[in-house]
Amino acid sequence: MNAREKANDWLKQEIDPQTKAEVEALLNGPESELEDAFYKDLEFGTGGMRGIMGTGSNRINKYTLGKATQGLANYLAKSFPDSSLKVAIAHDSRNNSKAFARLVAEVLSANGVEVFLFSDLRPTPELSFAVRHFQCQSGIVITASHNPSEYNGYKVYWNDGAQIVAPHDKSIVNEVNAISSLSEVNYAGNDDLIRMVDEEVDEAFLSASLAQRVSVPDHKDLSIVFTSLHGTSITLMPELLKRAGYTNVHIVKEQEEPNGNFPTVDSPNPEERAALKMALELAEEVQADVVIGTDPDSDRLGVAVRNEEGEMVLLNGNQCGALLTDYLLGERTLKGNEFIAYTIVSSELFGDIAKAYGCEYEICLTGFKHIASLIRENEGQKTFVGGGEESYGFMIGDFVRDKDALTSSLLFCDLAQQSKSMGESVTKRMDRLFAQHGLYQEHLVSLTKKGKSGSEEIANMMTSFRDNTPESIGGEKVVKLADIQAGTMKDLATGASTAIDLPSSNVLQFFTEKGSKISARPSGTEPKIKFYFSVKEKRNADMSMEEQQKILDQRIEAMIKDLNI
Repeated sequence: MNAREKANDWLKQEIDPQTKAEVEALLNGPESELEDAFYKDLEFGTGGMRGIMGTGSNRINKYTLGKATQGLANYLAKSFPDSSLKVAIAHDSRNNSKAFARLVAEVLSANGVEVFLFSDLRPTPELSFAVRHFQCQSGIVITASHNPSEYNGYKVYWNDGAQIVAPHDKSIVNEVNAISSLSEVNYAGNDDLIRMVDEEVDEAFLSASLAQRVSVPDHKDLSIVFTSLHGTSITLMPELLKRAGYTNVHIVKEQEEPNGNFPTVDSPNPEERAALKMALELAEEVQADVVIGTDPDSDRLGVAVRNEEGEMVLLNGNQCGALLTDYLLGERTLKGNEFIAYTIVSSELFGDIAKAYGCEYEICLTGFKHIASLIRENEGQKTFVGGGEESYGFMIGDFVRDKDALTSSLLFCDLAQQSKSMGESVTKRMDRLFAQHGLYQEHLVSLTKKGKSGSEEIANMMTSFRDNTPESIGGEKVVKLADIQAGTMKDLATGASTAIDLPSSNVLQFFTEKGSKISARPSGTEPKIKFYFSVKEKRNADMSMEEQQKILDQRIEAMIKDLNI
């Protein structure tokens, strides 16, 4: 059905009066708004189902969430026919998240599923932990991560505490699509099957998080500024730092209260300097050593540290992840069966560090569900140390099977305290890695293309890049093209292709003669296409790190200009 037919079909079904009025308004309003609301059904991407809240099949609302949950319940019943089904549910600080979480719990309980529901907001990594803690078959988080306030979402986890991957993702979608009428969703919740959980899981998670520490600094005089950006980490992060022995912690009070409107920031995304503006100002006021900021569901962290000149500088996701990887491998005695992991769009510095320690490393598709899949595949054979990707996420150990800003923040503070005790800055520590492995510089360009027309524009861009591979990018000759969707790596000089051992995904990667890597990838959860740039040079000891990074930035700027993005 087209958008208008879908909207009229909704009117024929059992929907509440307010939703009915909103559908009628869409039918009588601008065609573009009707098209955006109904032209497709929300689908599971790299981070689950995510969209703008409102009326329509392409929106987050009680009916799309109900349908998704009914489909999940049907799939769980088929997947675990001889088990008593259990699902854990958490939610973030966004508008409607608490009500949506309760709605989802009622649909599951109406289908005979026992539900472990957090009574109030909790971090995403705690939900991942809770799935295994209660031995659930699945878990759900109501969140839209770092998206703007009009968004919400629905992340689904499997029994290992990781986000769903193939074949479960497509199978759940098939079950959802098999629901032809909204009346097939059972909303008649069973309160006897809904168990409210809080402190029991909090205590277990805090203990497990503290157990991931690889060294405990003798001195804990590190001055920390922390902001939850109006999100969920305020429920656990201050207590985690306190139990770790850190007492010099300054919380950004203006951003301490959970608030789905995120009133003090344009975007609650710790990747962006603007989101950490208040934290950086407080850091100057109290002369803090480190700034930690987390996104609303507490799976991403932004970090700022003082450089050798005493200035606060932001680390990007690759730098933060590389520092944590080096710290984890350097502080533990390796037995030979360990591995780290990172994703195809992340810095190759992760792999360089692992090789230097004689540790295995695995490269996977974008998204921590793929890192979690590697943990599952290697369970009982290899020990997962840690892993990350450029998008400001990191995971330590396997007690949580998703990116975990809480534990990662704690260990980053341990790393920073160790550096301070040794009389060096964290940036100096970073420079030592660059001197050893080469100076890497990365940059992300994210283009937002909303609605049906935007989706078509993104598809056309990817088709154009496939059909017309650039001979050079930013003056650097392109020598190889990796098409992850086709599963091939093509040598552009000889035309020869070799197979890539990765699941199919709509990603293109260009490799230049200078060792640069440019990746193009449509987002699986947002109306965006992302371009990831990574360039590298041997570290020049005659220049400061910042001076040489500016030169690499110029190379990236030339690439961006050449690609006209």
